[in-house]
Formats: sequence, structure tokens, C-alpha cells
Amino acid sequence: MPLSIFGFRALWSPYFLLALVIGMVLYYLITVKWRDRFEGAEPVTKRQITYFIASMVLLYIVKGSPMDLVGHILFSVHMAQMAILLLIVAPFFIIGIPNWIWEKVLSVQMINKVFMLFTKPVISLLLFTLMFSMYHYPLVLDQVKLSLPLHTVFTVTLFISAIFLWWPVVNTVKGQPQLHGLKKIGYVILSALLITPACSLIIFVDVPVYETYSSGEAWLKAMALCVPSSTLAGFSNLGISGPELFTDMPTLYDQQLGGILMKVIQELIYVVVIGRIFLGWAKYEQENADEITRQDLLKRQKLTMHG
Repeated sequence: MPLSIFGFRALWSPYFLLALVIGMVLYYLITVKWRDRFEGAEPVTKRQITYFIASMVLLYIVKGSPMDLVGHILFSVHMAQMAILLLIVAPFFIIGIPNWIWEKVLSVQMINKVFMLFTKPVISLLLFTLMFSMYHYPLVLDQVKLSLPLHTVFTVTLFISAIFLWWPVVNTVKGQPQLHGLKKIGYVILSALLITPACSLIIFVDVPVYETYSSGEAWLKAMALCVPSSTLAGFSNLGISGPELFTDMPTLYDQQLGGILMKVIQELIYVVVIGRIFLGWAKYEQENADEITRQDLLKRQKLTMHG
């Protein structure tokens, strides 16, 4: 059955698109047009503009385009959405916002305290792992998908936990938690390892565990998150009973594919991230070889003197 039966609004989320366009216009006004009005403001770079626009485009693709609708039909697409949202959009968003704006935001004492606490490497890793694992626990996900307010709160909270996760890796704001060199590589590897159990459970379980992807009644209720009630009301006349009308893939295979996709996308992203970290670290070591050697010699002299 074609997806077009859900209607234009469900497929393309025009209101969400409008909100993102307004966000991009505000970004332009603050970083370019009105920049002189802000003390300490610096010119926005092409790199920051590129990352911000990319984050908004990807955000629309995963939460506003037909991919979002299909994510309510196929669990595998839902997991691909999660991977893109949490592992690409979040770091792109951090990089895309100029440091002077982050400094203005973090000048609010309460926000700064929250960031300083939840972006500590151990806490950020544990928080993201807990949120991701809890979100994909069958009873939790099924409940979340049946309530728009709950779904919104969980998605926003999970995204914020992803911001905290990536903050020590990609932020360059003075005074904020930052990792360097091997510590940064170790942090990224540990992050990959920590969500492996949750993905493994999804991959290796031998029965469908999500009611909202396997039960016709639960699935139809869950579709209310992205399909107008007026459209859903007419589905009973069409005899639509569940996601099997839109896909030939067995529910169990779809579920297992979801876990595999999450891990594969994560591994690919992390390989790129670790590669860039390593190259950046190697370049820094090469460019500052004399200074590093001098610091090492000073440390050895101090140790010798104390010895």
C-alpha cells in the first residue's frame, strides 16, 4: 500500500519545516545581520555555517521527511533515525554554533552548572548509555510511542544527552570540559562499547518485543504521533490493520536489522571521528615537537632534582 494515503502533512511535516526555516533565519540574523549588537561577537566561519545548515537539513530528514513516517512502520528505519539524530546531528549542531553564542548561553549560571556537571566524561557516557538503553527497552518505547507529550520529552531529553556526550569531544569553548589526544580516542571507543549490550539484545532476541511494531491495534495508536487524527479516522474503512500492509519484511527481521543498523552506522561514524582525532593529534605533535620536547626535559630535570 502506498505511503501517499497518509497525506501531505504526515509525509512532509510542513509545520516542523517552517520551525526549522525560522531557526535558520534567526541563526543568520544573530551571527551576521545583528552580530554587532552583541558584545564579544566574532564573525561566523564558513565551517560553522556548513555544520549548522547540515544539522538542520539532517534534522528535517529524520524528524520531518517521509523517513519519520516510515520510522513508525519499520523499526529498522527508527534505529537509523536515532543513529543520525544522536551521532551526527548533535555534534554538527555543537560545531555549527559559534563559541561566542555558547559563551552567552553558558553565562547563565544554572545552564553552566548543568553543562559542567553532565559533560564530565564519566557522567556524560553513563547518562547517554542509560537514556539510550531505557528508551529502547520494549515497555518504555511502546509507552513513549503512544503519547505525544511523552515522545517529545523523551526525544528532546535523549538529544540533550547526546549533546552532553559529544561536548567534551567537539566543543572548543574556553573553560568547558574538553578531551585531547588519546583520552579523546578512548572516550569515543568506550562510548561505542557501552551501547553495544542494548543493540545486542535487539539483534539476538528471537521474538518481536515491540507491540507498536507488531500489534495492529498498538501500531495504529502509535501512528497518531505523525498522522493527523482525521486521516487515521478513515483508515478503519480502508481495512488497515498494521505495518505488514506497507512492508514484506517479517517483524522479527526488521527488529534485528534495526539493532544491526544502529551498530554499523555508529561504528562507521566513530571510525571517521577517531581518524580525524588521530590526524589532528599527530599534526599538533608534529607542529609543536620542540615545545613538547622542552616540556619533557623540564619534567625530567625536576624529577632528577627531587630524586
